[in-house]
Amino acid sequence: QVQLVESGGGLAQPGGSLRLSCATSGFSFNTYIMGWYRQAPGKQRELVADISNGGSFINYDDSVKGRFIISRDNIRNTVYLQMNSLKPEDTAVYFCNRARGGVWDWGQGTQVTVSS
Repeated sequence: QVQLVESGGGLAQPGGSLRLSCATSGFSFNTYIMGWYRQAPGKQRELVADISNGGSFINYDDSVKGRFIISRDNIRNTVYLQMNSLKPEDTAVYFCNRARGGVWDWGQGTQVTVSS
């Protein structure tokens, strides 16, 4: 059974940084393109970054490009999101999941709140 466990969220000031982690199990992690998604209050969930199975190809939404860095560890079956220069509009619940060919059941997500 696929499990996705996000962690690392919290309260950050504008301009601050957070590092999110997503520990996975129940599937062949190194064969999937993985992504980080976020859902702000009253908005649809959106994909903000994805990374190829080997880590060589990465895409970012324009809203986070130059500020967020996605990475993965295929030994630990974990995907990360380094979030820098945070803005209030980054406030959302962040989730990880596969980024192509559908999604698995969502994990609980991790709340990120950017506020002074």
